[in-house]
Order: sequence, then structure tokens, then C-alpha cells
Amino acid sequence: MEWIILLVMVVLLVMGLPMMIPLISGALVLVYFFLGSLDPYVLIQQMRTGIVPYALLAVPLFIFAADIMATGKTSNRLVDFVGAFVGHLRGGYAITTAAACTLFGSISGSTQATVVAVGTPMRQRLLKMGYKDSSAIALIINASDIALLIPPSIGMIIYALVSNASVGDLFIAGIGPGVLIFIFFATYAYIHAKIFNIPRVEKASWSDRLVTTRKALLPLGFPVIIVGGIYSGWFTPTEAAGISVLYALILEVFIYRTIKITNLPKVAMSSGLVTSAVFILVAAGQAFSMAINRARIPQTLTEAVLGPDPSALTVLFIVALFFFIGCMFVDPIVVILILAPIFAPVATAAGVDPVHLGVVIVFQAALGSATPPFGVDIFTASAVFNKSYLDVIRGTPPYIVMLVIVAILVILFEDISLFLVRLM
Repeated sequence: MEWIILLVMVVLLVMGLPMMIPLISGALVLVYFFLGSLDPYVLIQQMRTGIVPYALLAVPLFIFAADIMATGKTSNRLVDFVGAFVGHLRGGYAITTAAACTLFGSISGSTQATVVAVGTPMRQRLLKMGYKDSSAIALIINASDIALLIPPSIGMIIYALVSNASVGDLFIAGIGPGVLIFIFFATYAYIHAKIFNIPRVEKASWSDRLVTTRKALLPLGFPVIIVGGIYSGWFTPTEAAGISVLYALILEVFIYRTIKITNLPKVAMSSGLVTSAVFILVAAGQAFSMAINRARIPQTLTEAVLGPDPSALTVLFIVALFFFIGCMFVDPIVVILILAPIFAPVATAAGVDPVHLGVVIVFQAALGSATPPFGVDIFTASAVFNKSYLDVIRGTPPYIVMLVIVAILVILFEDISLFLVRLM
């Protein structure tokens, strides 16, 4: 039964059909041929159930806020702010890129939005400093992975939806691994620049630093509002998403005036298209998840892979492997929707903290999204920078190695993700 479902889904994917079609088709095959007692209309009910949760309102709102900021000049202000303090260091422009991706990720929650917003200005600056294009693009797409870990991560919201974990705790737990990735990338940037003799720029004066800091203060208020507001009890994560949209509108339309009110429908249309794709995937994933659970496929697979009584570490490494491979081929949201319900009960039974499990899962989703052959960020970068697939992936191996090392550290030492949660 499992192989038939897999074959059907793979054939439909190879035919070039969008991911929601294989998901729904797999569920239909299960219902019609293996679950004869189940009414097919239950699938429609499940699809509706999948998009009902109140927490999902945060997704379109965070996407809209990110699109407003990406259309405006927020990313440039963040780049100038970081560059003023670290641009003169060895490898300073590469460090600036990684830091700007981290900061913009704390605004957008989306790896692809970060590739577009930060990658567009920073790629040209890196090229002027003497970096190879392949190295510059590889840095951009891998540093953008941090956006999927730190708040307001859309991946964390989707995982919370299928696991009933706390969105607020997941947001906080992603900060530690995100900062650790930045430290690894910054260290590599320094060593790389020293080996290849990348020139340094003149150190910014303190007056210039004060100017760029003043310009970046309001954009830097985003993570403070999101994290501080949630944990102070002022508002829920969903309400934080609504406030982030209002904040983005005030900044870009009324204060910076980089966007006209007449431009907002176009920005909203772009956000609506992305949101509709996400919600269709969530609905299809809910139907597929229900069908495979009725057929006891998750139980069969986990028993076959993990054995009868797996340890917590064994579960985490197997989960990491499955999600890493899955996200190399399929959109991370789809993989989270399909695999998280399969592994979450087993991991909980083995004593894994649900929040730590969520960080491990979303980390692998981020890693896989920038990893060949079909990581989604690769194709985003290819379209944005008008470069071939091979040109985009040529410089990625060092970053993939570093991300794998950080992933192992996060698995082995849960305090990397849970320290701040326990502290707060």
C-alpha cells in the first residue's frame, strides 16, 4: 500500500503537477482502494478543518508585512546599519550580508523574501569587493535560511499547527540556533576573505554610524514588538502579525514614504498569491495526513525505521535525516505537514521536548530549502539573479557543511534551543 501511494505521488510530481495535486491524489487513492469504509467526502471536511485554526491568520499577515518591507527600503537601512559597524573588518561585506539576512529574517519569517530583499542590494556590493558570483549567491541563499528559524518563522507556525506546540515558545527557541548559524557564517567569511585576500573598506566614522543607527532604529523595532509583545502578554502571535502589518504600513507609507497608498493593492495581490498557495498546501496536507493515519502508515513506517523502543537521540537523528532529504525535493511547508504528524507522537513518547523537536524539524526544513537538487531557495535565487542552476549551487558546499555541523550541535545539546525558553 505504501509503495503504491508513493508511486502515484512521484509520477504526478514528475509530470510537473503542483504539489497539492499529488497530496490530494494520494489521499484519494487511499480512500477509494484501501479504506473502503471511509466516505470520500470526509477528505473535503478535513481540508476545510486544516485551514480553520485561528493561528493560521498569522501567516498571511506576516507575509503581507514582509512584502511591504521588501518593496520599501527597510532592507537597505538594515544593510547600511550593519555595514557601518562591521564592514571594515576582514570579510566585512560577507559578515554584513549574513547579519542583514538575520535581521530581515526577524521581520519577514520567510527565506525567499530574505533572498529577494537582502540579496538584491548585497550581491552587487559583494561583487564589487572581489567575491566570485557563486560565493556571493551561496552566502545569500544560505544566510537566508536563518529567517526560517527566528521569529516570526512561518515554518514554526505551521509546525505548531500540526503539533499543538506553543508558537511563542517555538519563536524563542529558534533564536539560539539562528544566532549560532550567523556566528559560523561570520567566522567563515573572515577566514575566506583572509585566504583570498578580499580587500577591506574604510572604517565608518562614529557620526556615520550614528546616522545609520538612527535610520535603522524603527525597522529594528519589529523583532522587539513580536518577541517582546508575545512574552510580555500584550498580545498573541496572531495579534503580533496584525500589529506587524500596521507597523510596516506606518513605516513605509507614512514615515519613509517609499510606498504610495496606490501601490498597496499590488503588494497585497502578491501576498495573496503566496498565501493562497500556502493555504492550499495546508488543506491538502491535512487531508493526506488524516488518510495515512487511518491507514496506519505512520505507525508502520516509524516501527520499521525506529524499532520498538528508540532513544530520544535516535528519534531526533532519524527525524533530521527524513526532513533534510524531504526538503531537498519538496517545499518545506509540505514536508512539515506530511512528516511532522508521523514523527511527533513517537518523539514525544521517547521523551523529546516538542519545542526542541520543532526546532530540529524547522532547522532541517531551512537546510533542505537551500540544498540541491530542488531546494526552493535555489530556484528563487536563480530567478531573482537571472543565473543558471549550476551557477547558483556552485558555491553552496561549505555552507551546507556548516549548517550540518550546527544541526548536529542543536540535536546533541537541546539547551541551544531551549535555554531562552526556560529562562523566560
